[in-house]
Amino acid sequence: MSATTAASIDVHGLTKIYSGSTVPALDSLTLQVQPGEVYGFLGANGAGKSTTIRLLLNFIQPSAGTAHIMGKDIVKDTVDVKRRVGYLSGDVALWPKVTGNEMFAYLMKLQSQTKTDYLKDLIRRFEAEPEKRIDALSKGNRQKIGIIQALMHQPDVLILDEPTSGLDPLMQEVFYDTIREASSRGTAVFVSSHNLSETQRMCDRVGIIKHGKLIHEQNISDDMTFGAPVFRVVLKDQKQAKRLKSQSVLKVVSNEGSTVSLQPTGSIASALKELSTYNIASLTTQQLSLEDEFLEYYGDGA
Repeated sequence: MSATTAASIDVHGLTKIYSGSTVPALDSLTLQVQPGEVYGFLGANGAGKSTTIRLLLNFIQPSAGTAHIMGKDIVKDTVDVKRRVGYLSGDVALWPKVTGNEMFAYLMKLQSQTKTDYLKDLIRRFEAEPEKRIDALSKGNRQKIGIIQALMHQPDVLILDEPTSGLDPLMQEVFYDTIREASSRGTAVFVSSHNLSETQRMCDRVGIIKHGKLIHEQNISDDMTFGAPVFRVVLKDQKQAKRLKSQSVLKVVSNEGSTVSLQPTGSIASALKELSTYNIASLTTQQLSLEDEFLEYYGDGA
């Protein structure tokens, strides 16, 4: 793979088994995030999202597997990796006794940065209050400072954990616009989020992790799953639900008693022709959302 097409984040078989446990917290994770791609990483609490982020940043070391960020090994080249990454933790912990401006100046020196125009632009966009001490800020304003410190050196890779937590809707819009701009510059964005509608709106692709395993990846922009209608059918004869599951022109999204939600696997005409052979009490349509897709894979009550 040439340098111009190499993945910004390249993970192969990454595994983590914590001391005292025999069950992997992360089990053979393999994924790639391309330059300019926004990748959403979804999963329930304890699924392995935080472990993945900690491994990528070399806060903990893998039990097996490898990962590279901008071609650099996350363990062997950790200093170089950190120069290329902007990171926002899920629970922003900033130095409480300094101001935002003092923190930005310190981080600028660590990054050997001298240009401050983009930093000033971010402060203006997010209506931040960097002249105040961190411990004097509300949760939302601390979150703004955290977002700015991750973005201000225009990194090649952004790793963000619940980035809009505490932001009001207007500031969320500012955040989305800023991420789109970063993506257009070629920044790869890896974002862990519980906000499914936000992820569907912001990301190009999502991966769903469950019990430490990546169980599904979904291209949001061009996959038919999110564009095709879902038929919600109430059958007069509940026994026909079993027959519906065995045909091929409709995919069963969910089934509860005599109510079945289905999505065409091909043309809508073929799907409706198949449905016409069933004894139907009612039929309605809706659009499948990322939340529906997520719940399909977490349908065991996890």
